[in-house]
Amino acid sequence: MEDFSQFEAICPYSDEEAVRALAEVSRHPAVPVISKALFPDERVSFLAESLRSINSIDEFQSIIMSKAVDWCLDHTVHNFSYDGIANLSSIEGKFLMMSNHRDIILDPAITQYVLLKNGIPMSEICVGDNLLANKTVENLLRSNRMIKVIRGISARELYLSSQILSKYIRQTITSGKSSVWIAQRQGRTKDGVDITEQGLLKMFDMSGTGTFKENFMELNIVPLSISYEYEPCDFRKAREILISRTRKYVKGPREDMHSIMTGIRQQKGNIHLNIGVPLTPDEIEAASYCDKNNRYQSIRHAVDVRVVEGYKLWKTNYIAYDIVNRTTKYSDYYSPEDAEAFKAYTEHKLRRATRNLDRGELRDIFLRIYANPIVTKEKFKAELD
Repeated sequence: MEDFSQFEAICPYSDEEAVRALAEVSRHPAVPVISKALFPDERVSFLAESLRSINSIDEFQSIIMSKAVDWCLDHTVHNFSYDGIANLSSIEGKFLMMSNHRDIILDPAITQYVLLKNGIPMSEICVGDNLLANKTVENLLRSNRMIKVIRGISARELYLSSQILSKYIRQTITSGKSSVWIAQRQGRTKDGVDITEQGLLKMFDMSGTGTFKENFMELNIVPLSISYEYEPCDFRKAREILISRTRKYVKGPREDMHSIMTGIRQQKGNIHLNIGVPLTPDEIEAASYCDKNNRYQSIRHAVDVRVVEGYKLWKTNYIAYDIVNRTTKYSDYYSPEDAEAFKAYTEHKLRRATRNLDRGELRDIFLRIYANPIVTKEKFKAELD
């Protein structure tokens, strides 16, 4: 039996802890309102009663969390699709899912939903501790298999924290305890460009006790790519980029929670999740022959290629690309009516901008959030050609 006691500060709740935590959540005054929204055909006390009756994390995720994702897909999504589930069947043991990151909560929640629907054990999820705004949120997230990623600390503390996180992820996977979901970078992609942070790969390697190849082979890395037709929090992301060009952007005290709720409630059009081919022994071995930094760059490139290839382009991407580049290159992928509708959507979002923000610059940033996935695909295609 593996000993996980040293990871108590960051690991998800046990079943017993989750039962107590969810009973506490059930008494929150917002629960009846949420219950009415998620379970309109049930009595208003249904959610509170369900939370108090939960006996395990599996029950919480399958009975309540999956219903919450159902509600989101039914009310804010036109069509949800996924592919690549068969890529997980070739893996012996647990695996590390490295995903692009577009929405704080929905990216991992939708991934868990797909695993559940296909009879695959759900994973633990790496989430920044900046989201733990209060005890209620912490109780919900840590009852949902959240691994706490410590943020906003000194360089020395970050190094020590990374060592612990690396060891926990490795031990969780190699012991067969659980698979793990982690974003390919810290924080959401705000400009539409999905690139893996090299430091993340170095963090994984910190806990390895074998060769470079052995250390990465035993993690069973599976790249994921989630694509939204209408980017969650698109206006918020554009605004943050614009402000960051002239000064350090400082989040408001409840900004992360507002982003979570906006992402859940915003209309998202179509969503697609691609589960990529796991990194192969040959790719990892080839990386091991490189010098130290190039080793990680080689692994990063292998992940990025899969994420970019798996990203599904929508009409919004093609329209934005043609507007930004003043071209009709992709006009076969949309109609004039589609283009006018997206332009109207863009202007509707920009009306929320305060007067001190340059509307033209903000519009350009907003459109590039949608156009950049095509730019990235073109770049990678040129490299392969």
